[in-house]
Amino acid sequence: MSVQKNVVIVDAYSPTRRLAPEFHKAGYQVVRVQSTLEPPSAYRTNFDLSPYAANIIHAGDLDATVRAVAAHAPEAVIAGGEIGVELADQLSEALGLVTNGTALSAARRDKYIQIETIRAAGLRATRQLLVTGPEQLADWHGELGGRIVVKPIRSGAGDGVSFCDTPEQAVAGYEAIVAADNVFSIRNEGVIAQEYLVGGEYIVDTVSRDGQHHVTDIWKYEKLTANGITDLTCGIRLLPRHGDVQAQVVPYAFEVLDALGIAHGASHLEIKLTPDGPCLVEAAARMAGLDIPFYSQQAIGEAQLEWMVDAYVHPERFAARWKDDYQLRRHFVTAMQVSTVDAELGSYPLLPEVEKLESLHDVRPLVAPGGRLKRTVDDLTCPMIVNLSHPVEEVVVRDFGTLRYLDGPGFYALAGES
Repeated sequence: MSVQKNVVIVDAYSPTRRLAPEFHKAGYQVVRVQSTLEPPSAYRTNFDLSPYAANIIHAGDLDATVRAVAAHAPEAVIAGGEIGVELADQLSEALGLVTNGTALSAARRDKYIQIETIRAAGLRATRQLLVTGPEQLADWHGELGGRIVVKPIRSGAGDGVSFCDTPEQAVAGYEAIVAADNVFSIRNEGVIAQEYLVGGEYIVDTVSRDGQHHVTDIWKYEKLTANGITDLTCGIRLLPRHGDVQAQVVPYAFEVLDALGIAHGASHLEIKLTPDGPCLVEAAARMAGLDIPFYSQQAIGEAQLEWMVDAYVHPERFAARWKDDYQLRRHFVTAMQVSTVDAELGSYPLLPEVEKLESLHDVRPLVAPGGRLKRTVDDLTCPMIVNLSHPVEEVVVRDFGTLRYLDGPGFYALAGES
């Protein structure tokens, strides 16, 4: 009789719902661990527990959770989301499994410690301040001059990020953060201020095993200024593996991974290419969100999902091909529509025009008619995602431009409007 093989995913929620089925294909059951007593409010709907053989709730007693996980004799413990990174490190280390360890766990989650860690490793790092009060922040901004970014030390999806041109704006951004819970339904623990980095922003997604890093996909953020947000993301565009930009950001990304002690598993790095070279915005020791791994699958044929399976349960296969470069089969853009109002949505009157786009892959309305539009200020307040895919790059570029042209007040009919 065969023995069932198991892996554990910590904090698998809807953004990483596609990972468990990949392990199922490899012959593994998946046990889920939840690092908090209650799911974050952003993930409480549309989450299906049926793919998981068990669901263990971590109540704060690490020893008890280690025992509960050990009962399933897992071959690997994997972080399924941002808030699960530290617990995954603790569990994998305690069970003697492949692990990034706990020595640098804080640097993989706390944005201030993260930047100081790569600076100590000799890498280009942004100037920053751990904010302790409004006067300190205003003085620092006044001395630095120019634009700065104020954000929580532990959050995600653009939550709480403010672009500030004056000390007064910086203080307002700071006060908004300290008075709020973050996207993970946890009271903000701290605030950092950083110099504003000028340059294009890129995503480098990787999977590693034994310190060998494989690039699964590279994306460029498309941005605009709206709703008081200077660099509001309105899309991401998949790039080829090689090019002038890639030649600069990828070696830097690998040095960041080494500095943060990420030798195993998935990583998601956001890097600005400044006039002085690449500089880290932030790094995460987990799979990319926004369904990026799925989109990469569509365009490349495989992505972080498949590579994570190899890294954790087929290391010999990973070792045999980690240097192989991905090849684009199709060009891909994920476009994020931008609402400028806070009101009840009646309909999307221009949706038929979107559906005519030659490169249309799919449309994902995040706010349905009858739902509430919010002014788009981050990833969580985007009303609709439109995915574009085509073998010819210029078709995707043209259709993305058309979407930007269509997206405006006329794109949204508010409830009660004729």
